[in-house]
This record gives sequence, C-alpha cells and structure tokens, in this order.
Amino acid sequence: MDSLKDRLARVAKRVALAAERSGRRAADVEMVAVSKTVSAEVVAEAFSLGQTSFGENRVQECRDKQDTLSGLVGLRWHLIGHLQSNKAKLAVGLFDIIQTVDSVRLAGVLDSLATERGSRLPVLLQVDFSQEPHRSGFAPEEVERAAEAILALSHLEPRGLMTIAPLGLAEPGLRAVFGQLGSLRDRLASGAGRGWTELSMGMSDDFEIAIEEGATIVRVGRAIFGERPRA
Repeated sequence: MDSLKDRLARVAKRVALAAERSGRRAADVEMVAVSKTVSAEVVAEAFSLGQTSFGENRVQECRDKQDTLSGLVGLRWHLIGHLQSNKAKLAVGLFDIIQTVDSVRLAGVLDSLATERGSRLPVLLQVDFSQEPHRSGFAPEEVERAAEAILALSHLEPRGLMTIAPLGLAEPGLRAVFGQLGSLRDRLASGAGRGWTELSMGMSDDFEIAIEEGATIVRVGRAIFGERPRA
C-alpha cells in the first residue's frame, strides 16, 4: 500500500508536469491538500513531508485541528466549504484565505469582522456553473457586479475566483468550464487594475486539466489521503 509520502510525491510530480505543459513552473501552482475528515496526526505527518497548505470544509473541524497542531509553525489554512454567516466570526480567526465567498451579504459580514480585527482578509469569489440548487456560488453573469461591490469593502482582499466543476463532465466540458472561469478572472483583472491573480479550480479527478487551463490553486484530497467516508 502506498504511503502518504509516496502519494504526496506522485501528486506533486503530476502538478509539475501539468504546469510544464501550460508553460509554467510547479511553484506557480499552490497544491492545497484537502484534509476534511483527516486526523490532526495525519495533517502533521503531511506537514513534516513538506505540505504546508491544507483545505477544510468545516470551521469547527479546522479549529479542533488547529488546537491540536498549535505547535506547528507555517501551516496555511484554506476554507473551501460553504460558510454560514453564524460561523463567520470563528472562520475569520482561523483561515488564511476563504475561497467560498458566495454572496455580497457574506462579503459584508466578513469585512465587518476583519475591520474589528484590524486586518485584511484574502478571499476568493465562488462561481457556480452547474445551476444545481444545492450548489453555492455566484452565477457567472453575476460575478462582475458582485466583484464591484466587494472591491468597495475596505478590509477584504479579493484575490481571484474559485469553482467546483459540475459532476459528470468529460474533458471538453471541464476545459470549457475552467476556461470560462479564467476569462471571467481576466475581465476582472483588467477592470480592477489590481489583484485577481488566483484561479482555484481542479480536484483529484481533474486537477491536471485545470492546471493546463490556468489554475493557480488546486484542491486535492483523495489522491493524497485516499478514500474517506462521505461527510
């Protein structure tokens, strides 16, 4: 059975090769290890092997892990799950970046909390291409107007866009979705004149395609930690 060290090395190599195919370096792509349901001990092992960025879906689970791992310096935490407003205060204190800002209202709540802390909070805007009722995110046609409102908030730092590809897409469909997200990001960057450098897209089944289409952040769980129970 493959070790965690083997799996991390294999994914890192795949990231590097995909980056090379897109004319970039491996260092241009941040690999976030999706550690939901993974124990703090396994996160610590991954960190000891050189993995520094971790993605969590649930605020409380991340807090419990951070309490256990408080002695480790250099861990970087991404919130990649839906954020409810009543968990926002706790989230602002835990995460280095919130990838799942899916409404102007939530952005306003986060901005108020960041203002209270006297800090600026990096965020990504989540875009939903699926049109499925249970999915979170801005519709593509809403993004530019939402971004304008969010840019006016003084303590948020919008860095780019994030998406989860619709289920069941073959490679051409995946490339189309990832390409649309890149085009949206490019329009925002040209209009804002600052920021909007990040594209978070691609997971275990499709991160190489996402990198080839311009991803700067990929979120890889199963390929690193193996199959886990559905949460």
